Amino acid sequence: MAEAVVRLPGGLAVPPPLALYIHLPWCVRKCPYCDFNSHAAQQIPEAAYIDALLVDLERALPEIWGRSVHSVFFGGGTPSLFSPEGIDRILAAVRALTPLAPGAEITLEANPGTVEAAKFKGFREAGVTRLSLGIQSFDARHLRALGRIHDDAEARRAAELATTHFETFNLDLMYALPGQTLAEALADVEHALAFAPPHLSAYHLTLEPNTPFGHTAPANLPDDDLAADMQTAIEARLAAAGMAHYEISAFARAGHTCRHNLNYWQFGDYLGIGAGAHGKLSFHDRIVRPMRVKHPQRYMDAVAHGTQVAEVRTLTRTDLPFEFMMNALRLEEGVPSALFTERTGLPSSVCEPAFVRGRKLGLLEADAVRIRPTRRGQRFLNDLLELFLPG
Repeated sequence: MAEAVVRLPGGLAVPPPLALYIHLPWCVRKCPYCDFNSHAAQQIPEAAYIDALLVDLERALPEIWGRSVHSVFFGGGTPSLFSPEGIDRILAAVRALTPLAPGAEITLEANPGTVEAAKFKGFREAGVTRLSLGIQSFDARHLRALGRIHDDAEARRAAELATTHFETFNLDLMYALPGQTLAEALADVEHALAFAPPHLSAYHLTLEPNTPFGHTAPANLPDDDLAADMQTAIEARLAAAGMAHYEISAFARAGHTCRHNLNYWQFGDYLGIGAGAHGKLSFHDRIVRPMRVKHPQRYMDAVAHGTQVAEVRTLTRTDLPFEFMMNALRLEEGVPSALFTERTGLPSSVCEPAFVRGRKLGLLEADAVRIRPTRRGQRFLNDLLELFLPG
């Protein structure tokens, strides 16, 4: 028998905060480790794609009617391939069609190989308040191993430009790279800190299925012990630099956490538009995860026919504990215990067996006040999350 959609007689008392995600799917060249919905292209049909985005947004308005949008995130692909005029056109439509909250955070991802001063200035003037730069490394050898289109000089120039045009910006780094030593991983962090970034992300290189690295692993990858040493050393160095480690891979100075990503991790809502964009939307009696048509040209064609939403999955009672914890337990401080009921409509008692096991294994701290992973739980997050899987 199919599980009932309505979870509680009262449903959700108040909808969670709402964000907007806009997917710009093109890049200059697909990186061998990347499993995002991105497509290498010599030319981008910018105007036609923006036309489709705006129709997609307008059609989605009944799903978010009257709700303020607290943040906007341009992800990709490489959104910085788009012109400042194109980004300005999108944001003008967002302001016209939705109640964009005053002071809303508006983030745009950028690749150092697609950067120039005039573009950064134009993005800022269009309303972008936060830039996220995919540096990955400041070492030319490691950038080549990752298949990046920029070199170390372009990485430094992009970071310098970010400091000039944005009060809040993020530098993305990766570690456990092919042939990388502990000293080299820390050198990347020192190079990043020289630009005084308000926010820094440090990701372990992962070999995702259906990527070139997933099919054929690069040689000389650091072993698990060395990768763990890198992670520990990076965390210690960033703590010494005054950056709070607020999420597994995210570090920020006071007042510069990524509000858009925090909304994801706190199980907030987000409307996703663009090719392959995912979303999460809460209604009084249900929570759904829509997904748009994935391929850019097929997405544009589907918008023309009103069929751009490829799938809508309704979360069931048994889905919700894992869906919530998969996000919340990424946060260093976890979340208030009451947030589980506020965002799922379920009593926290449905998680009690998992809470008991998590505490017994030393992976979790959970009481009437707060749900948070222990240090061990952060290190073995997949083991912790398995406790919340259905069945």
